[in-house]
Amino acid sequence: MTSLIPMPRRIVAGAGEVRLAGHSRLCAGTATEGVGRWLRAVLWQATGLPLPEGPRPDGADGDGIDGHGIALRLAPGLGPEEYRLVSDRTGVLIEGGSAAGVFWGAQTLRQLLGPEAYRRAPLGGDRTWAVPHVTIEDAPRFPWRGLMLDVARHFMPKDGVLRYLDLMAAHKLNVFHFHLTDDQGWRIEIRRHPRLTEVGSWRARTKFGHGASPLWEEKPHGGFYTQDDIREIVAYAAERHITVVPEIDVPGHSQAAIAAYPELGNTDVVTASGEGSAALSVWDSWGISPHVLAPSDNTLRFYEGVFEEVLELFPSEFIHVGGDECLKDQWRQSPAAQARIGELGLEDEDQLQSWFIGHFDTWLSARGRRLIGWDEILEGGLADGAAVSSWRGYAGGIAAARAGHDVVMCPSQQVYLDHRQDGGADEPVPIGFVRTLEDVYRFEPVPAELTPEEAGHVLGTQANLWTEVMEDHARVDYQAFPRLAAFAEVAWSSLPAPQDRDFAGFERRMEAHYGRLDALGVGYRPPAGPRPWQRRPGVLGQPVDGPPPNR
Repeated sequence: MTSLIPMPRRIVAGAGEVRLAGHSRLCAGTATEGVGRWLRAVLWQATGLPLPEGPRPDGADGDGIDGHGIALRLAPGLGPEEYRLVSDRTGVLIEGGSAAGVFWGAQTLRQLLGPEAYRRAPLGGDRTWAVPHVTIEDAPRFPWRGLMLDVARHFMPKDGVLRYLDLMAAHKLNVFHFHLTDDQGWRIEIRRHPRLTEVGSWRARTKFGHGASPLWEEKPHGGFYTQDDIREIVAYAAERHITVVPEIDVPGHSQAAIAAYPELGNTDVVTASGEGSAALSVWDSWGISPHVLAPSDNTLRFYEGVFEEVLELFPSEFIHVGGDECLKDQWRQSPAAQARIGELGLEDEDQLQSWFIGHFDTWLSARGRRLIGWDEILEGGLADGAAVSSWRGYAGGIAAARAGHDVVMCPSQQVYLDHRQDGGADEPVPIGFVRTLEDVYRFEPVPAELTPEEAGHVLGTQANLWTEVMEDHARVDYQAFPRLAAFAEVAWSSLPAPQDRDFAGFERRMEAHYGRLDALGVGYRPPAGPRPWQRRPGVLGQPVDGPPPNR
């Protein structure tokens, strides 16, 4: 019980246990049937117990489980993601304010059953599957508990994405930010613009290591998700009460799109290296490409078509449009871009980007959706109704919240999980500041400078996985875990101030949690350091020395 992650709000231990056996039943009440199907499937895989359906436990006493089974039902007095788990002589009862709350309670039940409950097949032998007598009352601190996965720099096949949705669900994370497009690849099928994937989804070679590395992987890299793949991912996430927020990056980070359709670029500009948009290929290195979208009516119509197909696939309230790291050199050099600034009565290129983002804010709002972008969308004036992903520290989030805009806090120096976990020489391809497990555990998403009213605009927090130096799922696992477990507790649990948090207690709970991660096949970083096969000797990263700024 004391090894639960994230830590529940309230735990009262009892005496005794509920033993699940061949005759045990799983009874799913009205509106919890989907949770029941999921729980029965994962427990059958691990335990071999069939857990057949019993009578609906919609009465006052969880009837139908006769001391040996599991009952799921809604409880109107609980919040939407709140749950209550009671294990006693009558059996196990999980109640939630909605099916989502019941689902999070079912995740806690799985932890109570032990690491073997995460296996995909029974291990054999005479095993006892017991749930200790306990009462747990729990609810999340934030409604947005996110993970961003960059599949543009290194493509993750569909099965890997589904696996990460399961890992998110196991940690009670509920927003999957799906970074689908960038300079290095376009990963989503758009049927009216087939060259986006025919050309934009693959590159001829890939830099191995960070930008200063002399190493290259001299083979094509790529891949994309068909629209049916996307539908499957969204449905799979929804079954786990995870919302998928797609990101289509504009107007910067768009070289892959321009390589596919050169007319999207600033065709009246040639870079210092002699490249015009017609000669571009999908970028094979890392960093920020100078090639950005032209601020033309043609570009707007093209991306409206892209977003029309995106909206058909993703039912999420928010649509992420990027808006970050848009280098404006081409706009300064482009007669067409300068003419556009004049036509619109704008002062400069920052306002031109604000106009570009504002166009899609209006377009999305007219279709019942909300725009969210990285905090650069604050520059030149924040689009009305837009929300902000605050990544360049806390400042963007503070400014947005004070202006009445919703914010997701994901400061790079705190929760960019591509940053290195230790300062040792064995750390593979070290990037950025050292962010240890303890550093992530002591991260506080809500800046102290905000008033209570302003803090109400903080929707939650998100950890980000940028994959320039993560060439496969094993590298993603290493960078994500165990720190994602600490982040999940920050996002879910109502913890004390950072300096008062019981990290030693969290480490003790992690001893059991490593067993769960082992059963799930997660290639996490061991507490003692990387295993030999997790190292990347001789591959250059880009470490930053010293403590990160806390602003």
